[in-house]
Amino acid sequence: MSTAPYRTLLRTPGAAAFFLTATVGRVGIAMTGLGIVWLVHARTGSYATAGSVTGGFAVAEALVGPQLARLTDRFGQTRVLPPTLLAHAAAVAALLALIAGGRPIALMALGGALAGATVPQLGALSAARWVALLRDERPAGLPSAFALESLANALGFLAGPALVSALGASGHPALGTGLAAALVVAGGGALAAQRRTAPPPSPYGAAERSRAGRSLLRPGFVVLAGLNLAIGGYFGAVQVSVTAFAVEHHAAAAAAPVFAVSNCAGLAAGWLYGLRRWRTAPGTQLAVATAGLALGSLLLLSAGSPTALGAVSVLTGAAVPPVLVLLSVLAQAAVHRAVVTQGFTWLNSAGAAGSAGAAAVSGRVVDGFGAHGGFAVAAAATTAMAVLAVAGLRAVRGPATAGRGL
Repeated sequence: MSTAPYRTLLRTPGAAAFFLTATVGRVGIAMTGLGIVWLVHARTGSYATAGSVTGGFAVAEALVGPQLARLTDRFGQTRVLPPTLLAHAAAVAALLALIAGGRPIALMALGGALAGATVPQLGALSAARWVALLRDERPAGLPSAFALESLANALGFLAGPALVSALGASGHPALGTGLAAALVVAGGGALAAQRRTAPPPSPYGAAERSRAGRSLLRPGFVVLAGLNLAIGGYFGAVQVSVTAFAVEHHAAAAAAPVFAVSNCAGLAAGWLYGLRRWRTAPGTQLAVATAGLALGSLLLLSAGSPTALGAVSVLTGAAVPPVLVLLSVLAQAAVHRAVVTQGFTWLNSAGAAGSAGAAAVSGRVVDGFGAHGGFAVAAAATTAMAVLAVAGLRAVRGPATAGRGL
């Protein structure tokens, strides 16, 4: 299959520059949460404390991220990003000082929350730039653009955690957290400097912005938020369950290869999906893709060895990228152009909430019923997702022109 769709997109003036700089920043974002775990545990010896600080980071990111996106839609990326990046750098420096000084858990958790509240949503900002470049004149290119975004995200979460874990294991956890912040600031700063491709600030008054914001409450977008919540639940449950499965089979080291195989299958599937111009409506594609992911998740329950689990993980890993791409395609069509960044960020927050909740639930289930109980949580999440995708098919098809005007 020809790679012409990707080459054409990246030859769009300014596209390769903003895509690559946002990708660099996303590697740093992927490092940050795990870097905090390594750092806090190294200083305190407590995973419970590390979890509290990381939890503060995650909750603040999920709650404050959409508010930063709201400001970005109103005032523009080039005005909002620089102070956000400065605040993030200061927050990470404060967090490092609190941890190094052995401050109380509450203060360290507050430092984690400040770091999470100021982390820029570079994936949403990059996606918003693709929408601004393509939605009016080349809408057929959006699925390929979002496939590139999915690839960048997958690469970030392959490279970032591996890098910060290597630094943590070698006795340099603070370096991992500092490097993560440096990558976020460097990538975000370079993105802010690229004014040509930045979506223009909202030209609307308060009343018009309020009406535009109501597109975030339309049934189609609410369905998409629910779907992101469900796929986040899948991610959270699988992370816990695969690790528990490997330990149960006295092969703890097998967890890393299983995750790697799944991620590599996802990279290949995302790449191939973006190469093709699909004629089937995105809503219909989403229903099929979520059904495939649900089927693969059910097969996880039948795995009897790490090898079998790895084979099934190829199927589930390959099913994820098309789902993520289609959710982005439908999201940009479901909301008004004045709140595109908010739309993407709210969906990210829904996914993060689903992941955190499912990780907590599956941890308790694994303690009581073993790893297969955790896989049952993942299967329940993806089954609910498939049912919601089919039931909400009309809703997600309906707002196809919602972003065109007020």
